[in-house]
Amino acid sequence: MDLQTRKLNLISYLAQIQDENFLEKIENLILSKSGKNSEFKKFTEEELINRIQKSEKDFKNGKFKTQNDLEEISAKW
Repeated sequence: MDLQTRKLNLISYLAQIQDENFLEKIENLILSKSGKNSEFKKFTEEELINRIQKSEKDFKNGKFKTQNDLEEISAKW
């Protein structure tokens, strides 16, 4: 899917939102991401490597959820 299609799909999705609180959260997220006080920060290379290593360890130890697990959990929301 190209970028233009994704933007149009997002606009369509946003136009259907009826929950004002949810819409406000989206607005705040967009505004905070574009400003200097963004809550998002880039990971350092070391942080990324640590996250990868932890993820691989969790996977080997069976600490993960399958797509089916997540669908069953989200169906209960």
